[in-house]
Amino acid sequence: MSEARVVDHRYQQVARTLRKEIVEGVYPVGSQLPTEHELCERFAVSRYTIREALRRLREDNLVSSRPRTGTLVVPRPSSDSYVQHVMSINDLLAFATDTRFAVDSVAMVTIDDELATRTGLAAGEQWLTVRGFRRAVATDPPGPALCRAEYYINRAFAGVGRLLQRHEGPIFPLIEDLFGLSIIEVQQEIAAVLITPELATGLEIDSGTPALQIQRTYTASDGRVAQVTINTHPASRFRHSMTMRRVRG
Repeated sequence: MSEARVVDHRYQQVARTLRKEIVEGVYPVGSQLPTEHELCERFAVSRYTIREALRRLREDNLVSSRPRTGTLVVPRPSSDSYVQHVMSINDLLAFATDTRFAVDSVAMVTIDDELATRTGLAAGEQWLTVRGFRRAVATDPPGPALCRAEYYINRAFAGVGRLLQRHEGPIFPLIEDLFGLSIIEVQQEIAAVLITPELATGLEIDSGTPALQIQRTYTASDGRVAQVTINTHPASRFRHSMTMRRVRG
């Protein structure tokens, strides 16, 4: 592996670790991150690598850096739309900083033909189904829901259901913690759909409005599909952003 690729890999690892700690409250809003020197020692990397990692956090609007004041964790700007930056599975955790999941229903269901077509799951199997709406955390007064969220959780991991009424963030970390597994792959598909009459009321939008449907299939380290999620976003409330870089070998 070339030196440039090693440096790139290291600063992304540092950024992901710090981003996860900010999301989990290790560094709450208003707190100061360790100094560059302290971060260099912690991660055993160069100052250049730390500065690149902090630059990535600034691009994500998670921190601000000023001379003589260090790097501070800042609140994410409030908005009635959802901007999604996806680089890795770990980055899915950052969504919890922007949104709150309000559960409507939790029930064990048998996958019928319609659900099998929508989710890719086998008809006749039983999956724990969790449905609700995601809203922005920082809007005052609260705005309309950003999306309708549906979770289909493998029956083997249905024990997470008892934790969901007071849980607002992503569900897959609960599966990892409770069952000692890791989510190693997430397949994502984005499709254009129209808001159905059933969703229009909860999303406070007209039926037939264009929307984006984001479906993710989470595969665990034991090879099983742990969960499938379907998020339906009115087009005016969602923007997907992705950065691509040329890899120099």
